[in-house]
Amino acid sequence: MTKVSLYFENGLFLEAKSFGAEGTAVGEIVFNTSLTGYQEIVTDPSYAGQFVTFTMPEIGNVGCNTQDMESKGAYCKGIIVRTYQARPSNFRSEESLDTLLKRENVLGITEIDTRFLTKMLRDEGAMMMVASTEIHDEAELKRVLEASPRIEEVNYIEQVSTKEPYVHTQARYNAQTFDYEKPQTNKKIIALDFGIKRNILNELTHAGMEVTVVPNAMGAEEIIAKFDAKEIDGVFLSNGPGDPLILKEEQEKIKKLIARKIPLFGICLGHQLLSISHGYDTYKLKFGHHGGNHPVKNEAKGTVEITAQNHNYNVPDTITEVATVTHVNLFDNTIEGLRYNDTPTMSVQHHPEASPGPHESAYIFSEFTKMLG
Repeated sequence: MTKVSLYFENGLFLEAKSFGAEGTAVGEIVFNTSLTGYQEIVTDPSYAGQFVTFTMPEIGNVGCNTQDMESKGAYCKGIIVRTYQARPSNFRSEESLDTLLKRENVLGITEIDTRFLTKMLRDEGAMMMVASTEIHDEAELKRVLEASPRIEEVNYIEQVSTKEPYVHTQARYNAQTFDYEKPQTNKKIIALDFGIKRNILNELTHAGMEVTVVPNAMGAEEIIAKFDAKEIDGVFLSNGPGDPLILKEEQEKIKKLIARKIPLFGICLGHQLLSISHGYDTYKLKFGHHGGNHPVKNEAKGTVEITAQNHNYNVPDTITEVATVTHVNLFDNTIEGLRYNDTPTMSVQHHPEASPGPHESAYIFSEFTKMLG
């Protein structure tokens, strides 16, 4: 392992060891509290532009495999772990995490106090940082960081969205056969790809929807024409990275879909864009919600679901002027789910597809199928 130097925008300078790719990267640092699923987290496009600090101290134990990829690659800037296990031991392992990170040009940082970093982020909030295996001078790292754009200034969707439409052809993973099931569908939808996770697509097809994934650049007029011609029954707005407020073209597109009263379902970034498109701007949380252990109350049933989460931005409480709150986060009482009052539109902030995480919210996909009629 080679030396890697880290500089944070609060002035902290640290040294650690590196694995995975080498080089220099700038991004926003967040922490994730999931106990398992590091490969799914690394390959989740929503982490584009970010360094992910894992609170689970041992990472790399089970290696990586093709089936657990949440996208075609890895888009985070780097990962930070207490202890990296270089020799994986699992019958499904096809390669090490180190190999995956090298191929995807993602920095791995280890032999560092991740508990300290997590407490720092809880106290001070998510912040920008730079990590480098090439530059070890604190002043130079500070100059690199200050000269780099902040995460809220970069449209990462353009990097992670598919370039060509495709039909998703698998459903849920079957733990008995160790393979993905074939979908049986009776509805058709378009999924606007802002950085979509594969397991979201698996759950949509499992719930009976044939899903055509399309680039984020597809125009509203083309989507509306497909709906009017009854080629599709609705539209899914995916998760994705970055600040939703800078996505002006996506907001205007969604406004047109809302006006046409096309059935819409949004998760995470899709949830946030629906709020903005209704005239209610999102705000940034102090350090965000990232992990697989967040309790959410289902307001209609009065039950509590343990959910997977990954977001730095949230919709405002004033959204209740046009929507009904369906789910609430019991950690901080922020809004986790909405049904809009005058259109067939629903959304959730958490991740009902999990991967990693619990599956207690998977029923939400079936609710969208029912909305399609």
